[in-house]
Amino acid sequence: MPVAGTHTAMWSGVLAKASSAGVLGIEAYSVHIEVDVSLGLPQYNLVGLADNAVKEGAVRVRAALDNSGFALPPRRVTVNLAPADVRKDGAAFDLPIALALLVAHERLPAAALEGLLFLGELGLDGELRRVAGSLPVALFARQEGYRALVLPASCASEAMAVRGLTVYAAETLNQVVAALVAGEQLPFATMDQRQCIGSGQPSLDLLDVRGNEQPKRALEIAAAGGHNLLFIGPPGTGKSMLARRLPGILPPMSEAEAIESTAIYSAASLLGGASLLQQRPFRAPHHDISVVGLVGGGSNPRPGEISLAHHGVLFLDELPEFPRAALESLRQPLEERQITIVRARCAVTYPASFSLVAAMNPCPCGFLGSSLRSCVCDNGRLGQYMARLSGPLLDRFDLHVEVPHIDYQSLLSSQRTGESSESVRSRVILAQARQQERLVGLSCRQNSNASLSVEQLLEWGRPDDAGERLLLLYAKRHVLSSRAIHRVLRVARTIADLAGAGQVQAAHIAEALSLRVLDRPVQPGR
Repeated sequence: MPVAGTHTAMWSGVLAKASSAGVLGIEAYSVHIEVDVSLGLPQYNLVGLADNAVKEGAVRVRAALDNSGFALPPRRVTVNLAPADVRKDGAAFDLPIALALLVAHERLPAAALEGLLFLGELGLDGELRRVAGSLPVALFARQEGYRALVLPASCASEAMAVRGLTVYAAETLNQVVAALVAGEQLPFATMDQRQCIGSGQPSLDLLDVRGNEQPKRALEIAAAGGHNLLFIGPPGTGKSMLARRLPGILPPMSEAEAIESTAIYSAASLLGGASLLQQRPFRAPHHDISVVGLVGGGSNPRPGEISLAHHGVLFLDELPEFPRAALESLRQPLEERQITIVRARCAVTYPASFSLVAAMNPCPCGFLGSSLRSCVCDNGRLGQYMARLSGPLLDRFDLHVEVPHIDYQSLLSSQRTGESSESVRSRVILAQARQQERLVGLSCRQNSNASLSVEQLLEWGRPDDAGERLLLLYAKRHVLSSRAIHRVLRVARTIADLAGAGQVQAAHIAEALSLRVLDRPVQPGR
């Protein structure tokens, strides 16, 4: 192989290419690295709409090559990142740029890079460092038919979760070059992807919750039908305790759900050294969170809490304390099951199909309706407190349930009562199977009763005559909106599915109505 620096007068330059990928949202896109090395004044030009992290890569790449034993002669270097109209960010292009430079300087055969997709940040000593978005890139590499993906060993666990893709992982630049020169496989090959799929650590059990049978029933209904749930009760009644047990009664994640959720965490650099998420996410942001933190955004759009809760649970404790703008920003994602963030140069869509559970005190002092203490709030304070939550937002909650204090005897009893999470989960799985059987082949954003269209609801959720009379009477008395009526029917359909009933009956309507405490007027003081 020619040695750099010989026959300089006859050297006419070389154009080299390498393949890489960028990540926009949770979708990867192709980035072609083109390197032209020619005679002239020593200069390094990088074009292709790159951000500062990519531009600074010139220094990292040069130092990594020097310290890895590949000192390159001073020449005129032009690096192009195509397509030129798509912004490139991050340090993941260091490795393919370095390899293309070696090809252009005739230190590597051009054929060695064909059919391979490269990803990785370089340290000054040539070490390959972790980059964000390895899983979306791996999915893209499989889709585009690359024969292998080459990336840092610290990212390998994410990429190896993708079936049908050969993944090579390396610790250093030297390791990659040695393998490419010899035409041999890298020493770190793929592992069995199925090892990345598991049930994870045991979830919290409903048996730990004493009393509060109706709130636990509401949890079961919410899990079975994908309904949003609001707990209302004094401080210390177990609202947070209940909410944290919802993931444990949801069905286990499928492989497709696990990959989709993990792709979000991978793009946000939140995986660490993990492979696939093994449990449904549970996100509980503090109430001082911003709109961007909740729904995503920023100059370089990142996923927010609603996307990190995808296929899992988003828990908002102390709901009225959240900024009004943040809460109102939830309205569209709750309906669309996704969020689109538009910026000057791009529009990024993140999935956001989650179960929303919220908790709040019944009044500012927290003791309205409490059996332990008297409420000291007047009508004015109570009105101001409830005004923090808009009617359209509250309409998005299918279930709103009181969580009262339990008696001391039940609290101190050593005997646990009720059902375990595993027992409840078995009914939830059967109920969801009935829903999916009805929805197979139909256009629906989510296979649950909560996503039924009005037409589907009227077909499968219409109650019997007694149930219809009960619903109409209740709707007139409490002035329910059309959306509220439809949500009652969706909840009743879920209750019927849990009972294995084909048609919604009056008993199902009655239970659905009993789980809507905000429809009833509240009197302050006690």
